[in-house]
Amino acid sequence: MRPQLSTEFSLPAWLPAAVRLYLDHTEDGVSLRALARRDGCHASTVLRQVRRYEVRRDDPLLDEALQSLSRDVLHRGPHKSSNATDQKDANPMSAPLRHQTLSIDEATILREGRRILRRLAEPGAVLAIAPDLEKAVVMREFPDGRIARTGVVERAIAQAFALKDWITCRKAGRVTSYELSATGRSALKRMMDEEEAGRVGMAEAAAPFAAQHGDWGTRDIASDDGNRRVRYNLAESPVAVLGRRRDKDGRVFLGPELVEAAERLREDFELAQMGPRVAQNWDRFLTGGDRGGFQSDSGGAEGPRAARDRVALALRDLGPGLCDVALRVCCFLEGIEAAERRMGWAARSGKIVLRIALQRLRRHYDETYGKSGPLIG
Repeated sequence: MRPQLSTEFSLPAWLPAAVRLYLDHTEDGVSLRALARRDGCHASTVLRQVRRYEVRRDDPLLDEALQSLSRDVLHRGPHKSSNATDQKDANPMSAPLRHQTLSIDEATILREGRRILRRLAEPGAVLAIAPDLEKAVVMREFPDGRIARTGVVERAIAQAFALKDWITCRKAGRVTSYELSATGRSALKRMMDEEEAGRVGMAEAAAPFAAQHGDWGTRDIASDDGNRRVRYNLAESPVAVLGRRRDKDGRVFLGPELVEAAERLREDFELAQMGPRVAQNWDRFLTGGDRGGFQSDSGGAEGPRAARDRVALALRDLGPGLCDVALRVCCFLEGIEAAERRMGWAARSGKIVLRIALQRLRRHYDETYGKSGPLIG
């Protein structure tokens, strides 16, 4: 059971678990092994988390926040005093900061996070704060050299950002500057997705931690009523991700025509209902033979038969190896690294083989069906 605090204040609910471990070890003297047994993890995991925050004590905001959360903050420092008022005068930053930080609720942090992190995500924006200032300011430098203040936040809120690892110290000094961290960008994306879901009134909002990895775009879909625009996740397919990645010379790794060929194969695959629970046995198209669980072909529906034939013809044209990577990545949406491990290939070779497979697949579609492709129906 977690030890109770001896002071009138308790640790806030929004405090990260790693900070709690650090305080339990440094302030209460709980051993690393005892913390590991309590939380059900390895002692080395606790040690890494404790060391991580100990190394970050050079960050002024984080150091102030940890001091304010210290369980014996009134007895720290070289000049001890039995009188709380004398101790407060000896260290004027400690006691007020402690009360400020612990009085912040999570709703306030999230509300300020949406406002401030959005400003920090702008190009050239930093969070600046000095020891004698009660508030931190967001400063942005524009391409023409002009500098403007775009936001102001309470010092205690900025300390909470540092504890949550949303901001990272860029330069310490008389005026310390901070920038948005990768964790902060992910948190901002979750906040924006949740805000948008609440605005449109979704009955069942998407999981926030899953939505933060999405890269949303729009696509025009032809229908009987004309073209309609739909929202979809660009990062859902590994091919779409490679289609946005650029080489050193600035060219995309997979051209639009190769991405289109991969999407055509996937559309036929989905239209043919070739999931693990359908009748067609696609295990024979995989060289590795680890996609088991399919039953033999026992009379599938007539509707998707043409799509199954198109997929089978394309895979046979690709041949072993190229067929494997195309089926895994384009249809089953396996990542490149996972496909490399399953097939025993060298690291970073899968995307090269995939590009060769998509080039041959594109040629197959052009030679077999023409530029427009086969019509459905």
